Amino acid sequence: MNQTPVRVRIAPSPTGYLHVGTARTAIANYLFARHYGGRFLIRIEDTDVERSRSELIEPILEALKWLGLDWDEEILYQSQRTEIYNKYVQQLIDTGYAYCSYVTAEELEAARQKALAEKRSFYYRENFIQLPPEEIQRRIDAGAGYAVRLRIPEGETSFDDLVSGRISKKNEDIEDLIIARSDGTPTYNLAVVVDDHEMGITHIIRGNDHISNTFKQMHIYRALDLKIPEFGHVPLILRPDKRKVSKRLGDKDVAEYKKEGILPETMFNYLCLLGWSPKNDREIYTREELIELFDKNNFNSANAVFDEEKLLAFNHAHIQMKSDHELAVMVAPLLVDAGLTTKYWLETRWTYLRQVVAVLKERVKRLSDFVAIGGYFFSFDYKYDEQAAQKHFHPEAAGLLSELADRFEKLETFDKVSIEATLSELADEKGLKKAMLIHPTRLAVSGVSAGPGLYDLLEVLSQPVVVERMRKAVAFINRPG
Repeated sequence: MNQTPVRVRIAPSPTGYLHVGTARTAIANYLFARHYGGRFLIRIEDTDVERSRSELIEPILEALKWLGLDWDEEILYQSQRTEIYNKYVQQLIDTGYAYCSYVTAEELEAARQKALAEKRSFYYRENFIQLPPEEIQRRIDAGAGYAVRLRIPEGETSFDDLVSGRISKKNEDIEDLIIARSDGTPTYNLAVVVDDHEMGITHIIRGNDHISNTFKQMHIYRALDLKIPEFGHVPLILRPDKRKVSKRLGDKDVAEYKKEGILPETMFNYLCLLGWSPKNDREIYTREELIELFDKNNFNSANAVFDEEKLLAFNHAHIQMKSDHELAVMVAPLLVDAGLTTKYWLETRWTYLRQVVAVLKERVKRLSDFVAIGGYFFSFDYKYDEQAAQKHFHPEAAGLLSELADRFEKLETFDKVSIEATLSELADEKGLKKAMLIHPTRLAVSGVSAGPGLYDLLEVLSQPVVVERMRKAVAFINRPG
């Protein structure tokens, strides 16, 4: 382990929202920093003028905050650092490690096509396209733009990856890379090296699709005589169709999962385990436990598949770990947004909301499920599931519901013990299975045929509400026609 204090970064580009692949990489860096007592930094790579959108920066930062990824220093923006990059480019030219290339894009493409036709690889070198000195001067006099390229030496480049071990590549398979475009703007690889150096980054943890960039960047580090950080290339996160998760493919961004009712603790936990393992059979962890358990030697090299069903299983587990009060705080605004109740109503009936959360939490996978399956606790339009009504709402059921409602109304204590005893007593008297009363009662008070335990449900709804709903169901069954 490098003895220098750990400094890692995540560097999203505002060309789209924060998707799960970038979020996973951010989590890996965050855990690395927190476990080893280091610093976690953020850099916004916004030099792509055509694709970057400044309005996406804040949503990206908000998504990182939602995940609990608090950063330690001011955010660095690449778009504000062009002059700094230009100084490094000029240094490379002055020291002879880089050169100005007046070769046009058309000439370069023609050379590539020729290589393709001859079935050979094409990696551009300084003299691959010979321009006579007078032609170069003519282009200079005409004010032609030029690209700045880094000279790649002969030999081989190797590094010890934190995930995959020793990785090597022959330098003949790396072309003289462009470090500044003809319009004067720096390229990604140059800017990344300069920024990581000036930010004091000690470890670069990123997706393994960046391995090819790492070889290029190592040559820039060496040409500038800069200390090379340690690299770790984590496996990609794949879609179920085995393609890389990507904002370009329209994969959901992190904020969408938040809207769908995924807890930040869930997303943090699940993404952490895509490409890293605590080396045991346990899967559900708190953030604090993961920070404590994190070990840089436990990265996996195999690509992982993002499975939304497994994410929901993780979310269910994390919901169960929350107190009823914590869940009530989260669910309250969802109920208001759905138009089921008002903020004032909930504030004056907080105990009731906690009771609702308690009886529903075992059945939910998303926070939004509290709204989807529990709306009848707050608003009831006396509409009944049509298929269930055909099965359970018949003349005999109307009589049973009416009699049960009368008995419920007379109870001095309306709790699940007395509720169950009353229902059981009526069933015994009529010589019926309790299901003959349970199903129509549930449908009468909720409008649906499934839900939490009936006796818990009735106790939470309260005696007057239950009696009223049961009698309206009787009226519905007995309606003319």
